[in-house]
Amino acid sequence: MDDQVSYARRIHQLATERPDEPALRHIALDGSTAVLTRAELDRRSGQLAGALAARGLGAGDLLGLGLRNSPQFVLSVLAAWKLGAVPVPVRWDLPDWELSRLRETVGAPVHLGAADLGWIDATAELAVPELPDATSPQMNGICSSGSTGTPKVILNTRPAVFDPRFTTPFIDLWGTEPVPRPQVILVLAPMYHANGFSTLYSLLGGDQLVVMEKFDAARVVDVVERHRVSTFTATPTMLRRIADLPDIEGRDLSSLVWILQGAAPMPPSLVHRWAKLIGPERILMAYGMTEAIGITALRGDEWMRHQGSVGRGMRGTEVLILDDDGQPLPPGEIGEIFLRTPGAGYGGYTYLGQAPQLRRTGDGYETVGDLGYLDADGYLFLVDRRVDLIVTGGANVFPAEVEIALIDHPEISDVVVIGLRDPEWGRRVHAVIQPADPSRPPTAGEVIAYAKSRLAPYKVPKTVEIVDAIPRSEATKVNRGALVATRGG
Repeated sequence: MDDQVSYARRIHQLATERPDEPALRHIALDGSTAVLTRAELDRRSGQLAGALAARGLGAGDLLGLGLRNSPQFVLSVLAAWKLGAVPVPVRWDLPDWELSRLRETVGAPVHLGAADLGWIDATAELAVPELPDATSPQMNGICSSGSTGTPKVILNTRPAVFDPRFTTPFIDLWGTEPVPRPQVILVLAPMYHANGFSTLYSLLGGDQLVVMEKFDAARVVDVVERHRVSTFTATPTMLRRIADLPDIEGRDLSSLVWILQGAAPMPPSLVHRWAKLIGPERILMAYGMTEAIGITALRGDEWMRHQGSVGRGMRGTEVLILDDDGQPLPPGEIGEIFLRTPGAGYGGYTYLGQAPQLRRTGDGYETVGDLGYLDADGYLFLVDRRVDLIVTGGANVFPAEVEIALIDHPEISDVVVIGLRDPEWGRRVHAVIQPADPSRPPTAGEVIAYAKSRLAPYKVPKTVEIVDAIPRSEATKVNRGALVATRGG
């Protein structure tokens, strides 16, 4: 359509309309702040686009981005869009062998990493080139890994054309008073992750970003207060670390209009803690995936009536729970979660590399392999991923349920539950514990006794391991498969 606005043109529009408005603030590891206005984003991304073109990047090409959260990362994404190229952020916090496999799967003609930061900065001395109004054929790619560890690169197949639906505050779907714009959006997650990268769509919508180079709970609260942050997206681990700050109840969180939680089920006790901090109506909990096959969500006050739920289908999403034979299950019965979003217009996805396609029903429902159930009102309850299921003594144990039961122990700071080979049980439930006080960790007996007070006997960990820290990625996610492998499978 003639009225479609490319991302390239949208960047320039905002720079023309609001040239001196701060668009991007970056909070470095040392706490220092760098600020770029709309005009500076437009100029610098144009300069960088010209330099990338000189390195051979053209329309339709993929641009690999192995950069931390930084002004250089944001400028590189905008520069790719100005050339009609497709930005693909690549996890930089992987072992070299795994990063090499991922880069090979992406196959980008140009890849920018930490060694290119100086080169990116030096492009500020270049002239701003005349660039055509290009439209990237895909919005972006996101790198992930399947349960087998096979590198997976997910390309959103929608062209990079500005669409206000991508920039509307999610909480507006609940029909409350519209959120004031521009929002001040705090970016906590690494921008190689879908939640972090998606804030760039809001930037194109006119919102302002405050990007943290690395998540730090204490600094998060300082930034919220200083910059009057109105929203952020966080994992349960991030929210727990913020809520655990000793002075959190006395801090000023009044600027937060809404927050979004995703990535894993939210422990009920943590929902209640945040409801006291900012009010339940300001909390959203959502369930979705990078492939964007659908999304469920609910607000905190809804959650209070459906505790433990990840919500109902939003934006036209339909939810189906199927058994192993592909037959629909009634409310309350656990099966595989299938989602479908007919006619939503948010584009599709495709994979690069050898990652297996998602399983699909004949009528268009797809699954990433998660297990859950619906209640009588149609609210979805996420149980766990099928690949993480522990079959112990013939009984099914979902690690997430055990983790939620243990995390409220006052001497436990973090916990991951895995299944390890066992000659008697097939797999035994094993809890990896990070103590709140490393000098006084809980004993295995204390952890097991606490679990027995909250769980059925067959779900209680049979073994407990104390570690200095749970190995989590920059996005605070944990690789259960790697933990199992390092402990003998």
